[in-house]
Amino acid sequence: MDKQTIESQTRMYMFDLLNTAKEHGFKGEDNWELSMVTNTERIKIQKDYYPTVAAKIFPEILLQVLHTIKTRLNQSAHKEEQKQDRNNVLNEELNYLVAFNPKRPRT
Repeated sequence: MDKQTIESQTRMYMFDLLNTAKEHGFKGEDNWELSMVTNTERIKIQKDYYPTVAAKIFPEILLQVLHTIKTRLNQSAHKEEQKQDRNNVLNEELNYLVAFNPKRPRT
C-alpha cells in the first residue's frame, strides 16, 4: 500500500466525519472517539451509539490512517494504540475504523 492510498482513505474518512458532525450539530466540546475494530465490534458500537462513522479499511494501512486522522483532529494516541503494530491489526482481524461520540448513546 502506498502513501496515496493512505491519504485518500484519510481524506474520505475526514470528509464523512466533518459532514456527520455538522449534520448532527456537534459543538466544540463534542469529540469523536476513534477505534480500530472487528466487524462484530463495529456492529455493537453502531447499535449503541448514534451517529457513528464506520469505514472498512485495509488492515495493512489501518494504523496509519488512524494516526493521520487523530493528528488532523488534534487528538493524541491512547497507550493501547501506541502499542499496536501492523501484525496485531492483522492477527486481531481489525479492519474497520469507527468513530462515535461517547456522550451520544442511542436511545
